[in-house]
Amino acid sequence: MYEPIRSKTVQSTAGESDFPHRTREEELDIQLAGHLAALLAVTDELGLGAEAERIAEQIARLRGTPPVRHAGRTGADPSDLHRRALALAGRALVVAASRADTAAAILAAERMDAHTAALRDTRLVGAP
Repeated sequence: MYEPIRSKTVQSTAGESDFPHRTREEELDIQLAGHLAALLAVTDELGLGAEAERIAEQIARLRGTPPVRHAGRTGADPSDLHRRALALAGRALVVAASRADTAAAILAAERMDAHTAALRDTRLVGAP
């Protein structure tokens, strides 16, 4: 029939783990800081100093330390950079909304609007 286990098992229950777990809020903070850091790199690449400083402030608030800044420009196409920044700002907005971070959500939405306008302007300028 059935014989009870007499030695400790290799498996452990959820409450007995030895490594620390992060809360949902901590995970969202990490994700949001990551998206904002990527947005900061693209913003620095575009040479948008004042906007980059606002993003850096939010990253510092989330991480507790100022972010590492982008060292130099790569010469990438500005339209590509604006598209990338638009996507990153959108991701940051989703995470900021899910963690109810109004300041980061407003900043991300403003950056989305700015990059959308920049893309619209480059299409008008580049049109024959």
